[in-house]
Amino acid sequence: MVTPARCPAILVAAPASGQGKTTVTAALARLHARQGRRVRVFKCGPDFLDPHWHQLASGAPVHQLDLWMTGEADCAQRLHEAAQSSDLILIEGVMGLFDGTPSAADLAQHFGVPVLAVVDASAMAGTFGALAFGLRHYRSGLPWAGVLANRVGSARHADMLRDGLHDADDWMGALMRVPFDAAPLAGKAGAALLPERHLGLVAAHELADSMERLDAAANALAATPLGQMSADDLQRWAVDFPAPALAAAVPPLLAGRTVAVGRDAAFCFIYAANVQCLEQMGARVVFFSPLNDAAVPDCDAVWLPGGYPELHASQIAANTRMQASLRAYVAAGKPLWAECGGMMALFESITLADSDTAPLWGLLPGNVTMQKRLAALGPQQLTVAGHILRGHTFHYSTSASSAPVVARTSRPNEAAAPDAGEALYQQGSIHASYFHAWFPSSPEAVAQLLGGVSA
Repeated sequence: MVTPARCPAILVAAPASGQGKTTVTAALARLHARQGRRVRVFKCGPDFLDPHWHQLASGAPVHQLDLWMTGEADCAQRLHEAAQSSDLILIEGVMGLFDGTPSAADLAQHFGVPVLAVVDASAMAGTFGALAFGLRHYRSGLPWAGVLANRVGSARHADMLRDGLHDADDWMGALMRVPFDAAPLAGKAGAALLPERHLGLVAAHELADSMERLDAAANALAATPLGQMSADDLQRWAVDFPAPALAAAVPPLLAGRTVAVGRDAAFCFIYAANVQCLEQMGARVVFFSPLNDAAVPDCDAVWLPGGYPELHASQIAANTRMQASLRAYVAAGKPLWAECGGMMALFESITLADSDTAPLWGLLPGNVTMQKRLAALGPQQLTVAGHILRGHTFHYSTSASSAPVVARTSRPNEAAAPDAGEALYQQGSIHASYFHAWFPSSPEAVAQLLGGVSA
């Protein structure tokens, strides 16, 4: 019999993006993990990059929570499972607290998780209190943990911020500006502690000193009231996670099949839940590096996930043995699902942000062009053989191709339109799109894309 589980939990939110949610969440996870506590971190909404930092900080897998994309039942199951074996659950919000549908506030209120607001206070004083008051009281019944001031200039500045609060119990402390705006690590004074580029944070595995950076953040947080909370103190935020309804078994639509998943610096946007779903469908999952390996592994299907092909275009073009192996694989009629960056690498060429053009693998006709601004962003759904696959889109490039478009994505609760949404290209056994799929939302659709047994 599955019973309710109780565990301290907070959702780390902010009034907007760029306030420091990821740094605070990772620092808090690292701080408690160093003290021997079992910490589980989740990310609200679709995100591939922040979870790299949270997994390194906590030492545990990180999954996404989204009341639409992953669904209420999936969220409930993952939170209940984490609560059974953890001392602390952290959820990093997305954008501003009330931004999006569903928002981080919706998730917090649905599961009764207290909200910790992180506010960049670098250019404010008394307004900090007004902002904290508004975040707390904007929606009736929102569970509340308090507010943490980020990028604070001095102890006097911190006093001014604290004095502006209507409720002194809201004060979770102040993170000083220097430890978070500069990282005097490995001779990199003046560099961002958690550096960013066009798609978000640089992934933790790309930096040799990632753990040092996390420790620096954790050390700074340890000087705040939030960072000084003991295991007993955390119990003020204990949440009861009810036993979820018994989930239906994942159909074994890929039983006996091997799925090869590209995974390296250029192809790294992989939800852990997607790999888990493939395995639950009965697949044997193997990984390979499209950048460095000479050939596709022996397999029945290939998944090329998203990532940064634009940063590795020369290496992609230079790996002609992988190009030849992929051509032979597709010529044999074997299925290949390529999403976003994976699709980009299959085109003939890419025009980079500096206007230079570089060749790619040429398995799909056409080219992609990098943009200086986001080309698309938001939740999307794709109908495949009558099954609805949920996910999202997030890319800085556009594509021009003569490959047949067999379907288009649509926004939640909207019908697909002929000239809207992301195109699903099909060229022989290749299916490709900018769409990032959340596999657990429809194993049946995934089986179609990867050539499994039709449901």
